[in-house]
Amino acid sequence: MEDSQIIELYFARDERALTETDRKYGGLCCSTGRQILGSREDAEECWNDVMLKTWNKIPPEKPLYFAAYLVTLMRNAALTLYEKLHAEKRGGAQTALVLEELENCLTAPDDVEAQVSEAETGEMIRRFVKTLSEDARNIFILRYVYMMPVKDIAERLSIGASKVKVSLHRSRAALRDYLGGEQP
Repeated sequence: MEDSQIIELYFARDERALTETDRKYGGLCCSTGRQILGSREDAEECWNDVMLKTWNKIPPEKPLYFAAYLVTLMRNAALTLYEKLHAEKRGGAQTALVLEELENCLTAPDDVEAQVSEAETGEMIRRFVKTLSEDARNIFILRYVYMMPVKDIAERLSIGASKVKVSLHRSRAALRDYLGGEQP
């Protein structure tokens, strides 16, 4: 079923929308959650939360890119759960490592006037990603959106792990420059 048809089901408040959403995107979203959380059960819990949130948000929202909309909701739900589960201890899984990698790319200004809102930063990062070559963009998205380990990215793209690491290093440096971030 096409995304537009699924969204029409949401607008009609037809519960088949949930079934079709799960059938089409459940695997992708749960995979994203597993990459962040390291647990199938926790990912499924987040997916259930995403399904409820989607039901409550559509309507009035009408996402233009339904897959990206769902993955974003899933990623946010998984990161929230990750923070909750790891509130006292840092480390473990890919998430801490990925967040640490990006930490130096984002500025942390001292005064409120200089701070950029989260939405503006997100939009700047989206524009930045569009400037990357297709290979670098794919690597960047697999690492920082899907939280995929370097080894898995290399296998998925049939390239060496060192090429992935170099691409990520260069992309982070370019992102730092693009956002005006601090140098490590």
